[in-house]
Amino acid sequence: MAEKEFYITVSCEAEAEFEEKRSRFIGTAAHVKNEEEAKEFTDRIAKKYKDATHNVYAYYLAGGAHAKYSDDGEPQGTAGMPVLEIIKKSGGDDIAVVVTRYFGGVKLGAGGLVRAYAEAAKMAIDAAGIVTFRLYTEFTVTVSYTDHRLFESRFSSKGVKVDGCEFSSDVTMKCAVLKSEYDSLVSLINELSSGKISPTVIGQRYDFE
Repeated sequence: MAEKEFYITVSCEAEAEFEEKRSRFIGTAAHVKNEEEAKEFTDRIAKKYKDATHNVYAYYLAGGAHAKYSDDGEPQGTAGMPVLEIIKKSGGDDIAVVVTRYFGGVKLGAGGLVRAYAEAAKMAIDAAGIVTFRLYTEFTVTVSYTDHRLFESRFSSKGVKVDGCEFSSDVTMKCAVLKSEYDSLVSLINELSSGKISPTVIGQRYDFE
């Protein structure tokens, strides 16, 4: 199956908290690539807050192909499901959220729990930031020292990311460009080198545009 040209997820792991009727709610959101990473994340947060009353979690992966939640002792449907629904509403994918609760002695009721867990999840996702990752083609191109600055300048104007350079008898530039722009980039390289230089594809990755 072909990889998607782009996908939406959170930019980083982030945490947010608030208090509701003396109960402390801490939401933590993160980007996870698969169920193994999701489990590692939820286990790590649960261990971090092992003295908490509840560590509720939910994750949503591969457009919903893998989705799971846990109420962790809260009444069924009042915790994990609201967290999962917030993830879905964010429009993001490959996201896991843990909401930690330290019980403050005052019961919130079913409706209060739903609102509190949903709010903590939303705050965590907002703190992490929803971003769009796009598919890039990674490549190398070897140029002379004389042409290095020219290539670097023209690549920059085309939105090419230069990840690094290896300097030996020539300069090997390790770069990445939007997959959709790769063919035009090849044409540019041919133009700049009069057809003497060709890039070598070394892989693909998702990155910020």
